[in-house]
This record gives sequence, structure tokens and C-alpha cells, in this order.
Amino acid sequence: MPLPACALKGFFYRKFPMQAFQVESYATPPTLRVINPPAPAKGEVLLNIEACGLNFADLLMAKGTYQDTPNPPFTLGMEVCGTVLALGEGVSEAKIGTRVAVFGGQGGLAQQGVFPALLCREVPDEMSPQVAAGFQVAYGTSHLALTRRAKLQAGETLLVMGAAGGVGLTAVEIGKAMGATVIAVARGADKLAVATAAGADHVIDASADITAEVRALGGADVVYDPVGGAAFKAAMRATNREGRMITIGFASGDVPQIPSNHLLVKNITVIGFYWGGYLKFNPTALTDSMGELMDWYVQGRLKPHVSHVLPLEQSADALELLRSRTSTGKVVVTL
Repeated sequence: MPLPACALKGFFYRKFPMQAFQVESYATPPTLRVINPPAPAKGEVLLNIEACGLNFADLLMAKGTYQDTPNPPFTLGMEVCGTVLALGEGVSEAKIGTRVAVFGGQGGLAQQGVFPALLCREVPDEMSPQVAAGFQVAYGTSHLALTRRAKLQAGETLLVMGAAGGVGLTAVEIGKAMGATVIAVARGADKLAVATAAGADHVIDASADITAEVRALGGADVVYDPVGGAAFKAAMRATNREGRMITIGFASGDVPQIPSNHLLVKNITVIGFYWGGYLKFNPTALTDSMGELMDWYVQGRLKPHVSHVLPLEQSADALELLRSRTSTGKVVVTL
């Protein structure tokens, strides 16, 4: 039987400092620090964090170049799975002892953290903490981008760039679940094998002539691009008339300049998509999307791929796996 909130507050808040992987300055690497546990404010819950999923945005945030970077000092880690320890004022959506997943934007690489109660989603018993922690951003991004923004239809051809990465791999899987023919682009035989296992109908090595190979397969109706740079340009040349290109991110470090005359001639639409932005103007879209994705997982329609699980003490190593692009699927830190 779980302890009441007041007992949990007294036991956890005042007695035990905790570890957190924090950015103290943009000029220095993040470090593991000992800090006082947080207390939930109005509308928040306190979580005992079990696992934290890492994202490319964490690398940008550590340098201060992400669009929603908080002021230092702050704790990295955008998405977590944990158990509710205490409730802030006015919270009725969550219950103490419940295991939930939440995208908080920061605060995940710590033993405990506070997050908005409205964004918490109860985790099915069938889902492990490692899967739940790395599920939200990657699957949520691809699901909302392909359903709400690109309006991908069954029978269309979906081209996924960076298809073995955290979000790219989920786009392959969700595209197949929506009835599309999926062309996956990744670098190297090992990553192409991962994309094939996720359901890709065709795979193309990133070192090949992407434009020619995609055209030979009939072109792309929808392009999902978290890479940018030369990959975006190659994909644009292979996009069919009235095609839709979704810009998810720029992992290459190169933000492509789009030739408007090409859009005009081929009636191509380029769609901007920032999943985290929905927290501010339409959080219901995120929670509804996540509810459908959780149902798909329970039904066996989704099989998340976590390539690396590391402890909190190796958070720097975990981020390096993203920076060096040696991981496939998700990298998760456990606590």
C-alpha cells in the first residue's frame, strides 16, 4: 500500500539529496551533481525516475542552441518513465504509486523530478521502463507528423531519411502500420538491417545516389527528414508531384535552403514539424496521439528498438552515442 503524499514529501524532500546530470554552463560539459530533491508545485507531480530516453535535442540543449533551452543550471533529459511519489496542489489526474511516462522537456537525468500532471500518461503493464522512457518523443514525433501534418495515406510511398535513428526508425514502423510502402535510407549494412527489421520495403545506403534509387522505385509521395543538408536536397529531387516533405530536424548540422521554384514546378509542400511545440499550443494533440500509440503497442503493432541502456553515471557516454551516430533506435539511461 503506497504511503500518503504527506509522508512521501517528508521522507523524500528533506532527508536525501539526489544525483542529477546537469548543465552548469554552455561553455563546459554537463556533469553529474548532487542537488536537493524538487517539490511539486501546483499542477505538478513528483516522480521517482526509473529511466530517461535521450534525444538529439539533448545535445543541442547542452550547447544552448536548442529552441527551448532553459537557463543554466538545469538537468538534461526530456522524456522519462517513473512512479508518482507525491502530488502538487490541485492534481487529481495522477495517483501516488502509478507508473507514468511524461515528456517534460528537461529534468529527466535525475533520481527524482517534477513534471506537469496533465502530460503524464499511465504506462501499460506490458511496457518496460526502458521502452516507456524512450517511446514518447520518437514515436510521438513520427505519429503526429505522419497523421496530422503529412496526412499519409495507405498505398502512398514514404521515404524516410536517417531511418535507423531514434525518430527515423519509428517513422518506418508507423508508416508500415498506416499502409504505406516504405523506403528507408541509412548508412551501412547494420543500420539498413535494423530498418528492414522495422518493416522497410526497400533500403538504400546513404552513400548511394539517393535521388536515382528512389526514382527507380517510383518516387516518394511523403518524405520524412530528420537529417537535412544534402539528404534533404536529394530527397526533394525524388519527390513526386504534389508530394509532401516533413522537416523533422537537422542532424547533419546543415539547414538546407529550399529553392521555391522547385516547389512551384512540382507542386511540392514542405511542412515544418516540431513535436515539443505542441506542449504550448495544443497539448491535447500529444496526449491523444500517445494514447493511440500505447494501444498499438499493447496490440503488438509496435516493437520499439532500444540499442543501448546505460546507468546515470554514464550519461556522458550515452550522449556520445548520439553525437557519434553509433546507436540505432533509442539510447536510454536508467536510474
